[in-house]
Amino acid sequence: MTIAPDLPLRDPLTARPYVVSTIRQQTHDIVTLDVRPAEAPIAFAPGQFDMVYVYGVGEAAISISSDPATPELLSHTIRAIGWVTRALNDLQPGATIGIRGPYGRGWPLDDAEGRDLVIVAGGIGLAPVRPAIMAALAQRDRFNRIALLVGARSPRDLVFRDDLDRWATNPAIDVHVTVDSAVRGWGGRVGVVTKLIPRVPFDPDGATVLTCGPEAMMWHTADALVKRGVDPNHLYVTLERNMRCALGTCGHCQLGPVFVCRDGPVFAWPEVSGLLEEREL
Repeated sequence: MTIAPDLPLRDPLTARPYVVSTIRQQTHDIVTLDVRPAEAPIAFAPGQFDMVYVYGVGEAAISISSDPATPELLSHTIRAIGWVTRALNDLQPGATIGIRGPYGRGWPLDDAEGRDLVIVAGGIGLAPVRPAIMAALAQRDRFNRIALLVGARSPRDLVFRDDLDRWATNPAIDVHVTVDSAVRGWGGRVGVVTKLIPRVPFDPDGATVLTCGPEAMMWHTADALVKRGVDPNHLYVTLERNMRCALGTCGHCQLGPVFVCRDGPVFAWPEVSGLLEEREL
């Protein structure tokens, strides 16, 4: 199958047709849609996002959660919180949706070459970092340690459980999982994800960190990592704020002087730390 990594969109606002092949239920309100293109697949970088369109309903910005090595099978992990995302969650295999993208600045894995790579994810935030994990494991010799820290509200809110179980037995990556509140049968750690940071062995002077989750979680995670000695310039977060056009023209995702869709969604911490301090910005 021909892959067109730099194929331009015929119209930046025109979606391409994709067919839903598999629907994976992650939690009670989160699904992963695996889709295949009706045309040639388009390569993407870990951390980029698509605009996903349900015909007759509308579109939403969704991070790509699949393996960048196989763009012919594209995945998006979606929580049902609005009209479009609820419609996406209600789809059945065989349905056709529209996708335009990929858009945005992805995870800077080149920055982590020869360094420790630490990935911190909260809840559904594991989805946007999943392609980076897959890419790093596929090129394992480029990095020193690889550590994954995952937090969720409860065991029922953990996504990609099969991946977590598989990675936990892989000596190439050090996996730590915690939940805010335990349930009967949970034998893992309990507590917020920031409590894992002092326990995980990595060199803060030589670490690159990728983090994704609720903004409050990313703020506290960044604060804990900087206090441990991580250089903020090697600390990256991804934001998904009200993105509508993906082209930086509509202004809905403006955060101070930046447009999340155009300048992000991945930012180095010094680029946005001061902006996230301002409420209602």
